[in-house]
Amino acid sequence: MFKNFRRVGYSTKEGIAIWYLLPCEKQEEQITLDSCKEYFSDSALRDAFVLTYDGMRRYCGAWHLEKKLIFPANVLLESENEEALKKELNQYWNASGSKGDVSKINPEEEKLLTALCGSKRNIEMSRGVICNGVMQVTEGPLKGMESRICKVDRHKRLARLWTRREQLVRYIPAGLEIVEKIV
Repeated sequence: MFKNFRRVGYSTKEGIAIWYLLPCEKQEEQITLDSCKEYFSDSALRDAFVLTYDGMRRYCGAWHLEKKLIFPANVLLESENEEALKKELNQYWNASGSKGDVSKINPEEEKLLTALCGSKRNIEMSRGVICNGVMQVTEGPLKGMESRICKVDRHKRLARLWTRREQLVRYIPAGLEIVEKIV
């Protein structure tokens, strides 16, 4: 029956790529990002990036779409070799004079962020309705994730999604516009 069935596992030579949060000064995320890409070797760092979300802001009498940081004052580092990354991080901190504690993003949170952001590394704006007191997301990356939304600010057009990180709960912001309320 399953004659042609075979299990296939995918891995890289060094291991599985893991995301790390590197703290930096507020408003200096791009400078830190550029210096990480320049300083770290390819064996220690696969990629460095920041995650953004589309948010709405009202000024000049109209709503405008803006990209905002999901993790302000942090840069994400993707690495397959944790030992090489930590070694080069220590050298980087000694060279730059800054101190910080890099923290891992757990696989569940990484899956959620990857599902929401996709390859663009940006959570696009979602739209939804409230029907008889129950929120339903009709379009966008938050569609089907209503159970993860813990708070909606309709005035700021913002939703907060929860993720568990060890004992702590972290909240991820995402743009959500409620276009209609049906009673």
